[in-house]
Amino acid sequence: MFTESPSLSVEIARAAARMVVEEGADLGRAKRRACEQVGAPPRTPLPDSALVEEAIREHIALFCAESQPAELRALRALALRWMERLQPFRPYLSGPVWNGTATRHSDIYLQLFCDDPKSAEFALIDQGVAYESGSTRGLHGRPVDTLSLLDACPPLAERVGVHLLVYDHDALRGALRPGSDGRAPRGDAAALRKLMLEFPE
Repeated sequence: MFTESPSLSVEIARAAARMVVEEGADLGRAKRRACEQVGAPPRTPLPDSALVEEAIREHIALFCAESQPAELRALRALALRWMERLQPFRPYLSGPVWNGTATRHSDIYLQLFCDDPKSAEFALIDQGVAYESGSTRGLHGRPVDTLSLLDACPPLAERVGVHLLVYDHDALRGALRPGSDGRAPRGDAAALRKLMLEFPE
């Protein structure tokens, strides 16, 4: 059975990080594409997400140190506006905009914990918001209904993808557990405001 070497794992992680930062690629897809790009043998284990996140931070520090902080703040400000708009549905921010690795190519991921999972969709309809329904991998790797839309982000002079992952309210308790690194994998509006004050542009 093939066992990847540490150097191969790091090489794959760095290639994946480049795709995430420069293209806004989804982490899972980036890891799979990176394996092909570096010519890894079939069935090579994918590097874990923590290793790729470390590589993303290294890539940002090397190539985007001047531009990334302002881009991250613009995305966090947009995320906060949507969290305030969707406050009745208990929104939590996750992904690169939450953990600080987002660039102008990143989308915003908000997890909603609703008493009635259909209520968030009805709210978008009532507000005249154009969206697309779909499914993505969510908590514990399970598929979750997702409402995706585009919204203008003036500081970036472009439109940004906003994805609303819709959960039942009961899923919130498990979602608040710290990750394996001890950090919170998501945060509510108050936590996001605190981050924005701690790391101002």
